[in-house]
Amino acid sequence: MRQTKASQTIWYLLMGCALFPGWLSAQQLRPGFDPSEYLEALKVSAYIVEDSTYTSKIPPPEAFSKSYRSGTVGLDNVWEMWEHKDDPIALISLRGTTINAVSWLENLYAAMVPAQGELQLEREFKFSYALSPNPKAAIHVGWLIGMAYLYRDMEPKIAEAHRNGIKDFLIVGHSQGGGIAYLLTAHLRDLQAAGKLSEDMRFKTYCSAAPKPGNLYFAYSYEDPRYKGWAYNVVNAKDWVPEVPMSIQTTDDFNAVNPFANAKQAIDEQRFPKNIALRRVYNQLDKPAKKARKNYRKYLGTFASKAVTKQLPEFEIPDYYMSNHYVRTGETIVLLPDDAYVREYPDDPKHPFLHHLHQPYLRLTLQLPTY
Repeated sequence: MRQTKASQTIWYLLMGCALFPGWLSAQQLRPGFDPSEYLEALKVSAYIVEDSTYTSKIPPPEAFSKSYRSGTVGLDNVWEMWEHKDDPIALISLRGTTINAVSWLENLYAAMVPAQGELQLEREFKFSYALSPNPKAAIHVGWLIGMAYLYRDMEPKIAEAHRNGIKDFLIVGHSQGGGIAYLLTAHLRDLQAAGKLSEDMRFKTYCSAAPKPGNLYFAYSYEDPRYKGWAYNVVNAKDWVPEVPMSIQTTDDFNAVNPFANAKQAIDEQRFPKNIALRRVYNQLDKPAKKARKNYRKYLGTFASKAVTKQLPEFEIPDYYMSNHYVRTGETIVLLPDDAYVREYPDDPKHPFLHHLHQPYLRLTLQLPTY
């Protein structure tokens, strides 16, 4: 009998339970990408949506049960804690973008701010953060706001779980949730390094279908070799969301020592009329990128912040970092669609999120080899 697309997908997912049974009898978290571990985390991530139409074709998590769901905070942000049924492992799940316009506003508020600083979110809520030691590191301000509100609610729950004997924490976020998961992971690392979290706690992160969280210098810090094997970025190669926010690189985005730093001085030292010609060429190459950066900061920073303050009236607009150089971050696991996937999920301009949803990510994960 010919299978429908839905029945084919269910078959693939049920096969996943047979292919990756190890996680159902879990142990302590270990470094390294584990397809079965990601598959279970991805299922948890799907069920945060709380939409039976969406989750009807996705098997429920088997190893974890939900112990807490937050209220809506920040810019339409929600998180959940799930606990392993047999072992002392907690899973922190961060919700992605919803149909709510406020949730999309968080994405569009895409100006960069320094990766170290403070956000005055409410009169009685100032959020201090240090997500990278590099002063040139910068991050997405909208997702920083979301992370700040989520962590305020999350902090006592993590402490309670630790008191109850849980030392291992998985973190998963799909879509916008993945963007926030980067920043949350960096924040937890900083708190632990500062002695504000117990050093016996371990955090392992799966950013799934995540957009780019910050600039190259944030990525360098996030990818510190000390954390190798503990933070992954999982991407469907046909998904457009990991390609945003749009990146604009200018000569200001390089390290201090570079050939561009003294370019204008070197040009001025050339003889006339060579110096005039070189200056013209240099400006034609340099100015368009800086003008584009200025426009992005204007619309995705200054204009977007006005809408944010309508939702968060006590929010004080921070000083932005002069960059829009967003880059892919973290150890990346690429899910490569094959011919069978393309037949099942053909490109359709009317459905731009087709390759971004949980179901195709689950489908492609089942094709990965065990590690």
